[in-house]
Amino acid sequence: MSDASHQEELTPLFHGTRNACFGCGQANPVGLRLEFSMSQDGAIASNAIISDQYEGPPGFLHGGIIATLLDEAMSKANRARGVTAMTRQMQVEYLLPIPSGKAIRIEGTVTRSEGRKHWAESRIRNANGEVLARATGLFIAVRARDLSASQ
Repeated sequence: MSDASHQEELTPLFHGTRNACFGCGQANPVGLRLEFSMSQDGAIASNAIISDQYEGPPGFLHGGIIATLLDEAMSKANRARGVTAMTRQMQVEYLLPIPSGKAIRIEGTVTRSEGRKHWAESRIRNANGEVLARATGLFIAVRARDLSASQ
């Protein structure tokens, strides 16, 4: 990643130990196990290397995995603001192929909130800072009673 990304102050975001989320759950043996941090401006970021286990075409990440990375970043941007929300809709732009096994930076921000609706955007950058994919999404905050009912 660029020198600027190494010098910024980031605060790690933590989940409970039983988190089995495919994107960030450390308790998920087949998941991506992404670790996110929050920057001073409230944006979130994850510096990651996604293995060839998640390839589509040889040497490149599967499009569904790319969408998952972008979705996860937007979800974490909501979580960093204290909002638990689920994806309502998402639009992905695949700009360039994303190599597997190479350093990437996944970023997410919330752009607008209105009641239970939260709009977010995310992007994946290569080590040179070039945007390889980006997404926008609408997330709906989940009520605490809805979470407890599903347990």
